[in-house]
Amino acid sequence: VGVRCDCGVRCVFSTAVLYGSLALFTSILHNVFLLYYVETFVSIYKIDKISFWVGETVFLIWNSLNDPLFGWLSDRAFLSSPQSGPPITTPEVVLKRLKSLSTNGPLFALSFLAFWVAWARPGLQFLLCLCLYDGFLTLVDLHHSALLADLAVSAADRTRLNFHCSVFSALGSFSVFLSYSFWDKEDFYSFRIFCVSLAAFSILGFFLVSRLLRHRFQKEVLHRQDEAQTLKELSVGHAPLTHPEKPVTIGQYLKQLSKHRNFMWFVSMNLIQVFHCHFNSNFFPLFLEHLLSDNISASTGSILLGISYIAPHLNNLYFLTLCQRYGVYQVIRWLFMLKLGLSVAMLLAGADHIYLLCIFIASNRVFTEGTCKLLKLVISDLVDEDFVVNRRQQAASALLFGMVNLLTKPGQTFAPLIGTWLLCVYTGYDIFEREPVKDSLVSVPDVASGLGKPPLRLGCFYMLVFVPITCALLQLASWSRFTLHGRKLQGIKTLRQGAQHGNLIDVKAI
Repeated sequence: VGVRCDCGVRCVFSTAVLYGSLALFTSILHNVFLLYYVETFVSIYKIDKISFWVGETVFLIWNSLNDPLFGWLSDRAFLSSPQSGPPITTPEVVLKRLKSLSTNGPLFALSFLAFWVAWARPGLQFLLCLCLYDGFLTLVDLHHSALLADLAVSAADRTRLNFHCSVFSALGSFSVFLSYSFWDKEDFYSFRIFCVSLAAFSILGFFLVSRLLRHRFQKEVLHRQDEAQTLKELSVGHAPLTHPEKPVTIGQYLKQLSKHRNFMWFVSMNLIQVFHCHFNSNFFPLFLEHLLSDNISASTGSILLGISYIAPHLNNLYFLTLCQRYGVYQVIRWLFMLKLGLSVAMLLAGADHIYLLCIFIASNRVFTEGTCKLLKLVISDLVDEDFVVNRRQQAASALLFGMVNLLTKPGQTFAPLIGTWLLCVYTGYDIFEREPVKDSLVSVPDVASGLGKPPLRLGCFYMLVFVPITCALLQLASWSRFTLHGRKLQGIKTLRQGAQHGNLIDVKAI
């Protein structure tokens, strides 16, 4: 079913397709950022070690605080409402989120461009670029993720929305394929032009898609307002479970959250997942260079790099069908077990099996990123549980996503810091050294003294296998304590649908 736009042209795209396409305009930029920002500042701008660590530390603080801050500013009105006044409806919430996306999406694309031109001292630029980029990325990601919980409650509808996100995210990953062709540390001009092209496409996409979606839900809001004027009793269909007399303060909200056991077990698992995802992204080029570069061609490296970014999204389409059949909880548990099994097998095989290394490096990213793609479904379920248990007048989805990020995004900063520290401690290799450390690449430990550091290639291999082994063991332990699945989850969804009957949007109908 289409909707007529302002220009008189009938829009034939479904809500799910338009929602999914927003993931395209984010992923084409964010994948390039994750892959090249560390290498750009270390190898091209020559940032010193102290400035790098200071920048990452400040980024860690800002990266953690901006999610709950923006979520609170966005959703604090939804935690409770006065007894007087009309209730907030879901279409109105959706419009609010789309307005934010239409503004912050283009600003996010512009902040992406600030990385690729040297306009200040490396240390200062590193700090400002990271904070500016992450601020706008947070606003975009929070509202886009929150829409998943606002547009649908049923597992089938949310899976459908997530399916379209995976399709468009896979398309966005093609920017990684292209980036490898333009990346040249000696001649940065072509890569800059490539980034400008990506940003221009993203800006145009955010503007057009958010406009189409806003027009669609403006019609929905007007329709509901007309109904409310003629049938005042319709507001009963939107009534929350109770009407609190006083607004919920931030202290009260945090106290409620601290008692949410499933939330706490989830974030402990997700913190490790975020760390592992960004560890793979940050050190993928290093693993390619020191484990495979002597045995594979540049074109093969480009293909391997592209596959590792595209395959998780395509794989997620299959994972989502498994989720419909077995449930998200069980599929995620299987993925943790698979990660552990593959890592142990690679450790036993050793670093000399080149083809096995290629498969493992790619599959490690594929299954790790694939798990990340499913976690939004779990957070949406936590939104439902929070809504029911704390008797909200409207689901505070952006705020809960923000609180999850507050506790898990530090893993994004820990990944490069812990990775570089492990390399330096175990092999003596310092990525901040200006001169190539040739000896550490090929030498063996000092035989005469019986001491010394292992070669860099061996150090990279041990990092490659022991990090996922450790992560998988910790995650399996945390995930076994998570109880929001099966009959309990179905009961929560039934209660939320009953509480907000008539206030939800039928994704298939529009």
